[in-house]
Amino acid sequence: MRIKLNRKGQALVEYVLIIGLVTLIIVGLVDWFGGYLKDSITKTSCSLVDQEYVSGKKPGQGTCKEKK
Repeated sequence: MRIKLNRKGQALVEYVLIIGLVTLIIVGLVDWFGGYLKDSITKTSCSLVDQEYVSGKKPGQGTCKEKK
């Protein structure tokens, strides 16, 4: 008597593991570069509303100020 193995389940588990690994890498990169991304978005929004960008002490702490 031979037992037929289900290989579809194995492929599904491999895909889930790959997706999980890629997700962890992306979350780590966003966490690592998050302050710099926030600063670049803030710089762009400051220029759109005709304000001056003022950088903060740490990445991600920049703000907009009224131009003098």
